[in-house]
Amino acid sequence: MKVDRVTSGWIDRGDLVAALDRAAARKVTIISAPAGSGKTSLLRAWADRPGQPRRLAVIQVQPDQHDAQLFWLALLDAVRHAAGTADNAKPPAATPGFNATAMADRVLSELADARGGITLVIDDLHELSSSEALAQLTRLLANLPPQVHAVLATRHDLPLRLHQLRLAGELAEIRAAELRFSEGETRALLAASGIALSEDGVALLHQRTEGWAAGLRLAVLPLASHPDPERFVAEFSGSDRTVAEYLIAEMLDRQPAAVQDLLLRTCLLDRVNGELADLLTGCPSSERILLDLEDANAFVVSLDPGRTWFRYHHLLSDFLRLELRRTLPEEVPALHRLAAGWFTGHGQVADAIRHTQAAGDWPEAARLLADHAFSMVLDGQAQTIQALLQAFPPGTDHSELALVRALSDHILGRLDEAAAHLAVAESHAQTAPPDRRRRLAVAIAAVRVGLARRRGHLAGVLEQVKFLASPLSGASDEDIGLGSDLRAVALMNLGTAEAWSPRGLADAERHLQEGAALAREIGRPYVEVGCLAQLGFASKIRPFATTQQRCRDAITLAERYGWGTEWVIAPALITLAGTLIWTGEFDEGELWLQRAVQACQADTGPDIGLLLRHAIGMLQACRGRHHEALPEFAAADSLQSELAGLHALASQVTGWLLATQARLGRTGEARAALAALDDERAGSGEIRNARAVICLADGDPAGALRAVRRVLDGSAPVIGYVTIVEAQLLAGLAHRKLGDQHAANQAAERALSLAEADRLVLPFAMTCARDLLEALPPHTTGHAALRTDILDVLHGSSARHPYPGPPAEELSPGELRVLRFLPTNMSRPQIAGELSVSLNTVNTHVRSIYAKLRVRDRSAAVQRARELRLLAAGRAPRAAKT
Repeated sequence: MKVDRVTSGWIDRGDLVAALDRAAARKVTIISAPAGSGKTSLLRAWADRPGQPRRLAVIQVQPDQHDAQLFWLALLDAVRHAAGTADNAKPPAATPGFNATAMADRVLSELADARGGITLVIDDLHELSSSEALAQLTRLLANLPPQVHAVLATRHDLPLRLHQLRLAGELAEIRAAELRFSEGETRALLAASGIALSEDGVALLHQRTEGWAAGLRLAVLPLASHPDPERFVAEFSGSDRTVAEYLIAEMLDRQPAAVQDLLLRTCLLDRVNGELADLLTGCPSSERILLDLEDANAFVVSLDPGRTWFRYHHLLSDFLRLELRRTLPEEVPALHRLAAGWFTGHGQVADAIRHTQAAGDWPEAARLLADHAFSMVLDGQAQTIQALLQAFPPGTDHSELALVRALSDHILGRLDEAAAHLAVAESHAQTAPPDRRRRLAVAIAAVRVGLARRRGHLAGVLEQVKFLASPLSGASDEDIGLGSDLRAVALMNLGTAEAWSPRGLADAERHLQEGAALAREIGRPYVEVGCLAQLGFASKIRPFATTQQRCRDAITLAERYGWGTEWVIAPALITLAGTLIWTGEFDEGELWLQRAVQACQADTGPDIGLLLRHAIGMLQACRGRHHEALPEFAAADSLQSELAGLHALASQVTGWLLATQARLGRTGEARAALAALDDERAGSGEIRNARAVICLADGDPAGALRAVRRVLDGSAPVIGYVTIVEAQLLAGLAHRKLGDQHAANQAAERALSLAEADRLVLPFAMTCARDLLEALPPHTTGHAALRTDILDVLHGSSARHPYPGPPAEELSPGELRVLRFLPTNMSRPQIAGELSVSLNTVNTHVRSIYAKLRVRDRSAAVQRARELRLLAAGRAPRAAKT
């Protein structure tokens, strides 16, 4: 059994492996012990033993892991590989905006659907410094599915609140005492290494190391070639630091010169490969030396299956660095610069910046960070940027850092601080050398445009990004790469701003399509998703079928990369929900709105918040729940104050707020708000319609007709034809109040004619036009089918169905996932593909769903699930393309 390998020897720690096997039967097992105690060796022995019955999802937390999402993405990838579903899904990708709760839920879902169970193995968990990741990991461990177990290895106890598992007997712990070598294991280790010691010598070595695995290994290396092993053991004493320093000196002195040189010159790296070691030593064949050191178990461990990357034991690295500073202090900065150059050339920018900082070259470190911060954000490394900024000495005021601090503050929502840093960066850019001036100007403009968007300064965005839409003339390849990132984001921001402008929709569509195409070309899927999501919103002037298709395309791409509930896709989710509400599909619209609410948990600014509250208000109003609709419309109207100037939906947002107040009998309040509007806004078609609703509520149908006259004759500005549909219905209601049924029928017919193309229902629901349509003789209208459809919706739009009794048996997580696809038009094979399961699994789940819900077909299952709120309780699945 492969457990502890030293030089050419192996030893069997079967009792310890068996103890871990017994512990792993519990829900969670924690191996907590200091460095060098043999935690990783134990895990490897347990995992690699012949006949291992468990499927293992193994990850090793990277050193100094700041970013929560990189940990979760690695864990998700490991689970997929263990479950055998990795080939059916896109590799999980990082994102600037990250929803830790959603990602933890996603990992739980993957675990729940895995057949036969999985054991999570997380090594070096102490390297995870993200409190957010630890909090979500606690939740994941507390909610593991029955067939899933977890084994965690850490150097010290972590703030994981697992007391409930401990009380339930589902938490096992293996600590340093259990990991210590026994005297018999110490004797076996020495024998396997070819070292002959007396019984007293073995006992003394075990006593003085206290069975500490690293201490024994440190002793074995020099013992193997020491002329007097007994004397060596007798002199082997002291504190950990003393022992380590002594043994490292002994080890270095006994290694060949080439090995000593490699160890010293590469010890400043957290990880090393042959090529990088060749660069730092100036000699070839470093990879062979590293492989030989690992084979000899000389504190060198490979990090990948191909054995190309290596790391040194942490204690070895610490003391090698001390030895490097003692023997070659003048070469340390140069070695860091060489490493930084290598990492820069290989696209590993964060490592390059760390080594530049370690070299003390703070201006160059600032330049590197400024040049690459934007790309790092797009790669999901915002927290790494924070750590790099904090590594600069206190008081460092390098002008290049102002741009990075502005970007960082912008991401964190510290908008005032971001603006102040941006002003400093802009001042520096004006005096920078010509080869940097353009590059800095582009980066500053991109941050400024994002900042303006967060503040809602939509008009200012247009001016800020005009030049970013053109290529960088005379730029280097590196500049062009960075420029492409910046231009793609700038086009997204520009198109978004234009989509909110009352007259910028055509340009918005063009710029968003250009941004998506550029993002696709340069391999920036997150920006592509952002552009497509905003394109869905910008398509509101298009037929609803086009708008819905664009939204679904954006959602499909987002889900492919695991961003289906991230804030970047929120505009598409809300717009899709809105179009469904406009066409009377209220239940489906509500499902997408619930998913949008989840996506908007992150701070997304007033624009997305306004869209969301406005859409929720629409849904409530269409269902006749005006009391519930009023606070949503009021919240949307309030958010307008955070936007600079009028936007495309401004008059509709305010108009529906006033109309809802009137429908609730608060006409005095509505008239006061109406009187406070300036002439331009009061003259819009949407506000004129609101005035008509107020008049009708006050018993003044003639006043209502006067209010909508300019909407109907085309002289009042309107958002779109939907406002005219609403005006026709209000006119019909007014004519009916005045006793002119013929004129009322004509107005209803004109409304139906306009609504026919998109099969609109919302205006009829919002205006409470059911009686108006019922009074229209079916044989006199050219839109009888639409009239019938609308009336079918209106007859149930305000009904509140009582909650029925529960299903015969609770649905499993897998059945719930399948259930949430049944309202779509996806076939069973398509659902299987979407869920990365077999068709047989989907068929089994569907049969079980029918039995538990006591139904016979898919339609009845959907209806029953809606009655039980089983669909509303979860996120809406992706709708299939139509």
